[in-house]
Amino acid sequence: MDRTAIVVERIYPEPRVDEQRPRFPRKAIDPDAALVAQLRRADAGAAEALVGAYGDRVYRLAIRITGNASDAEEVVQDALWTVVRKIDTFRGESAFGSWLYRIAANAAYQKVRGRRRRTEVSLDDGLPSFHDDGQHAASIVDWSPMVDDPSRQADLRLVLTAAMDTLPEDYRSAVVLRDIEEFSIAEVAEMLGLSVANAKSRVHRARLFLRQRLAVSLATSQESAQERTPPRVRGGGDRRTHVP
Repeated sequence: MDRTAIVVERIYPEPRVDEQRPRFPRKAIDPDAALVAQLRRADAGAAEALVGAYGDRVYRLAIRITGNASDAEEVVQDALWTVVRKIDTFRGESAFGSWLYRIAANAAYQKVRGRRRRTEVSLDDGLPSFHDDGQHAASIVDWSPMVDDPSRQADLRLVLTAAMDTLPEDYRSAVVLRDIEEFSIAEVAEMLGLSVANAKSRVHRARLFLRQRLAVSLATSQESAQERTPPRVRGGGDRRTHVP
C-alpha cells in the first residue's frame, strides 16, 4: 500500500461495525434492488429507508470534501432529495450506491464552489521535484516510523487535514474515496465519471502532494526538536570544582 495511504488510513478513524463501507461490485442483481424498487414505487417509507441506508455514509463523504458540518448536512439533504426525484433516471448500468455517491460528490463540489472559502493551491506547486530519470531531486527522508508514534497523531491529523483542504476538489474527492472510504479504483472511477486511468492518476498525484506536505512538516518539526535539545557535554565524569 502507498505510504501516504497508510498514514491517511491510520489517522482517520475507522467506521463502526454498523457503518462499514459498502462495496458495490458489478453484479447482475444490485444489493440495493429492494430499496430502488421502493423508490420507484414512491412508497411511503422509501425516503426514510434511503436515509437509513445512506445518510451517514453520504455525510462522511460530504464532510471530507467540504470540511464544514453545516455544508455537509446540506449536501446530504440535497443529494438524497435528488436521488428521490431522479430515481427514474437510474438505469441500473452501475450499482445504485455508485450512482448515489456520484450525485453526493457533485453536490459537495457545488457547495465548495459556491462559497469559495478554501484556498486551493496549484497541485504542481506542491508536488516533489524529479530528475529526468524519474528519481527524486531532493533527498528522501523516511518519516514512516513517526506514524506509529502516539504523540504525533494529533499533529499528523492537523497537517494532513490542512493539506487535504488545499487540494483541488476533484483530486480531494478521488483520494477521499480511495484512501479514506477505501473504494476500489474502478469504483472511484465509476462514481466520479472518470476512466480508470484518470482515476488512478488523480489518486496518485493527490498522494504525492499529501506526502510532500507531510514530509516538509515532519522535517520542520524534527529540526525544531533538535534545536531545543541541549548539547551533550563531552568527556563525562564529575566536573565539580576542587576547592583546596
